[in-house]
Amino acid sequence: MRQLAIFFSFIMLFGCGVNPRSGIDENQFSNYWYQGKAEINVFDLEQYRYGEKREGEAVMIFVTEDFSRRKQVKLDNPEDAGADARKVLKMNMTREFVTGIYPYHTMLSAFTPVYDEENAFKITASVTEWCGQSFTQLNWKNGSYKARLFSYFESEGDQELSLDGAAEDELFNTIRLNPSIVPEGDVRLIPSLIFQRFSHVPLKVERASISKRDVSGNQAEITVEYKSINRKVSVRYQKFFPFEILSWEEIQTKENGEVERTIGTRKSMEMLDYWNRNGSEDEELRRALGL
Repeated sequence: MRQLAIFFSFIMLFGCGVNPRSGIDENQFSNYWYQGKAEINVFDLEQYRYGEKREGEAVMIFVTEDFSRRKQVKLDNPEDAGADARKVLKMNMTREFVTGIYPYHTMLSAFTPVYDEENAFKITASVTEWCGQSFTQLNWKNGSYKARLFSYFESEGDQELSLDGAAEDELFNTIRLNPSIVPEGDVRLIPSLIFQRFSHVPLKVERASISKRDVSGNQAEITVEYKSINRKVSVRYQKFFPFEILSWEEIQTKENGEVERTIGTRKSMEMLDYWNRNGSEDEELRRALGL
């Protein structure tokens, strides 16, 4: 069942004759995503951790970059890379919240090809807090993900494994590129790497189901549900280009029936060339974003 094994960015859909750029106005796309700025989204965060709801903040940064297909890194000189150069949509997503006396910082990055008929080339996740830090990296190679996990916990240690499925963490990017290509029905997914670190479940592919629904005239929602790990993820977004992410929700049902709910609700968005805004006078931009 190759369609189930390799679908999300989304080879199954291409095999069914669905063009990943179908319905996309390329001029509109270029004017938005190739204007030399990043889209910065700030969210109020309610993060469930250690049996309690924690107030915090999340930031999603979307920007296009030139990427090496072979090395799977950002290119320093894309004009010299020839056919190895690929356009990707990069998402960096951070979460910051406090548990008691000590803070948590997480970062998730996904690099999804804009035009190639492939899954995200690379996904990374890090979690840092006062106990220690962990890092996970997925690289798309030869039809599967090569995963490396580094943890300070003895029971997890350092691992290398191969995962024959697609990644939940690519969902945000795929919605931004073209939500119509997200498949519905039963799929094989690698659950969120941040969820995996928080729950300490084995890093492996799980069966999941994907559904879509219209929320209003200009909003829609995609839901991913895993029966085996009692996890449900919903992402709400604008139905029209550029398909902005408005909120997301993660629901985890524990064995005792307790429900843990994490919610991110967008409060601000700005297009900025943030890499050029590193002077003291630019701190005003943080206040404008509500950071």
